[in-house]
Amino acid sequence: MQKRLACRITGRVQLVMFRDFTRRKAKARNITGTVKNELDGSVSVVAEGEGKALEALVRDLNRGPFLAHVDHVEAMWGEPQGMWKDFTIVY
Repeated sequence: MQKRLACRITGRVQLVMFRDFTRRKAKARNITGTVKNELDGSVSVVAEGEGKALEALVRDLNRGPFLAHVDHVEAMWGEPQGMWKDFTIVY
């Protein structure tokens, strides 16, 4: 079943390739959406895809790339809106 996921990730998550890590993990699971750095130092993700694929992405976000230190992943679930055809980094 298709779902929508919105996440806010806090910790040492900027300047550690977190957005690229997220994009690669999402694309590997056929997830669409965006990832971007926020001014407060967090990273936000909005993604749509199969529920199990999104759950796996949340596990990846909790782990993060090698240099990251994730303190918390806040995940909110909703109905998909079909806004994207790909997963992209927002600069």
